[in-house]
Amino acid sequence: MSKPELNDDTSADYEQFEAELLAQDQDAARVGTADMDDSEARNLVNELLDAGIVIPIAEKRVLVHKPSSEAFESITQLAVFHKGWTTACDASEGTA
Repeated sequence: MSKPELNDDTSADYEQFEAELLAQDQDAARVGTADMDDSEARNLVNELLDAGIVIPIAEKRVLVHKPSSEAFESITQLAVFHKGWTTACDASEGTA
């Protein structure tokens, strides 16, 4: 039996193709936060404050994200964090 040609082996091509598809799936699942402007961030944080998910600590001038215990000085950072945190929680529930 003759040895197969090196060029005939397509297993590396398949693995590369599979890795590219996996990367595309991961990109599609990520939350786009770069497009969040200040007004969207304020609206989201106001909703979180009303729902009791965020607690203001006036003396320290921070907002605390209650479920994660993370503190933020920036409304935008808090809004972006919450969107990512929510997505991560939803993803972990989907895999359980």
